[in-house]
Amino acid sequence: MATEAIAAGHVTRNDLRRRFVKVHRNVYVRRGVELTARDRAMAAWLWSGRQAVLVGQSAAAVLGTKWLSADEPAEVARVRYPSPPGIVVRSGVIDDGDIRRIGDLACTGGARTAYDIGRRTSLDRAVMRIDALLNATQVPVSAVVAVAERHPGARGIRTLRRALALVDPGAESPQETVLRLVLVRSGLPRPQTQIPVHDRHGRIVRRIDLGWPQWMVGVEYDGAQHFTNAEHYADDIERLEFLAARGWTIVRVSSRQLRWERPTVVARVAAALSVRGMPRGYGC
Repeated sequence: MATEAIAAGHVTRNDLRRRFVKVHRNVYVRRGVELTARDRAMAAWLWSGRQAVLVGQSAAAVLGTKWLSADEPAEVARVRYPSPPGIVVRSGVIDDGDIRRIGDLACTGGARTAYDIGRRTSLDRAVMRIDALLNATQVPVSAVVAVAERHPGARGIRTLRRALALVDPGAESPQETVLRLVLVRSGLPRPQTQIPVHDRHGRIVRRIDLGWPQWMVGVEYDGAQHFTNAEHYADDIERLEFLAARGWTIVRVSSRQLRWERPTVVARVAAALSVRGMPRGYGC
């Protein structure tokens, strides 16, 4: 905090004016620094005088969740004074057992954080964000369900329950979550995520983003790096050759196809499953 830094002699008031930018009352950041979601969470906690409990996206950030936008307000609870721009103060009871301590900082634990996120946004965004949170924390979906069962009448609980029915912590990016939702909503069977593939010695040497081991069909999302990075491209060739040798059919999906050509993506996956013996109408 600014007053503490000045008192300790780390900066002068003149330094503060010239080299730092105010984020919140008594909270500054060095000029030119681009704040992350975690930085904004920490700034909000400092603004509260280190008294707030970080919740929602801010709790997710300090718990290690990836893919969080730095443009959204920080979220805190157990704060009595009005929030400034860039901070949202959440109301509602938080059980002490739902709070986790990380050094001096307090935030909601993984299960409670997922419960809050799932109630406060749209269905697909809730699934993406809970996927990422549970992937980072390794908290099981059952733990989030247990929190929800303690608060059956909470606002947004229906959206949360619908989201939890679709969540899969195996998703390693928001795009993988979107791809899974597209396939499931088309009527295809729910795929398994992060499928291990063994070499002839029984060692796990590859993983497939999502797929159906019973039919040996996998689906892989290819981000931009697969097409712009020569090393990634070469690795992809070796990977596909290895998977083909192990009996897998892989359907690759680009970002453009996922965004603009979803019916075609579904048709390609369905055709691959059909060739591999999936019964007509299975999972629909």
